Amino acid sequence: MSQPESSPSSTPSPSSALGTRTLGAGALGGVLAYLLGYALTYAATGQRIENSIASRILEVATGDPGTWKIVGWVFYNEHFVTTEIPGLLGSTATNFVGGEDGFAAALFLLPPVLLLLAGGVAAAASHTETPLSGALSGATVLLGYLPLGVLGAFLFGIDVGDATAGPTLVTAILLVGIVYPLVFGAVGGAVGSLASGE
Repeated sequence: MSQPESSPSSTPSPSSALGTRTLGAGALGGVLAYLLGYALTYAATGQRIENSIASRILEVATGDPGTWKIVGWVFYNEHFVTTEIPGLLGSTATNFVGGEDGFAAALFLLPPVLLLLAGGVAAAASHTETPLSGALSGATVLLGYLPLGVLGAFLFGIDVGDATAGPTLVTAILLVGIVYPLVFGAVGGAVGSLASGE
């Protein structure tokens, strides 16, 4: 008697298992990079924001100092997303990172460094062997970073009368949600593949 042939659909192929592992590692890396970036931004700027005149005015106007939301503005500013602040003569686009009165320009390095690391870890976890496959694995950090980037753009908004102060929405989605994780995750993944291939 001949042995029964196994159905090709009954066992997952190595490539599909690798794909699932890659997507999972990338998404988790993206989530962690976003949350850690925000947490480190809070640690670096929260005290100064809490003691600022803007925070005290906000507390009088709304009953909430909104420190965590303003830290979110700074976190998005680190991605070169401006903060739209409504005024009597229209909105003003502001970046609180860099400049004479802003927070240290070194904060601009925080998102790229975290995304490079996340992309590298995603590539290493997927056991990629070439820079191209590593870049593709690293770019999957977008799966975790994009949803939080979009959500944060709305959560960090503060109602001021009929208008809202907060990250510029379209730029936030493009830069925070797509460009940063795609570019830096891919570069980190390409470098990570060289490390995992040794």
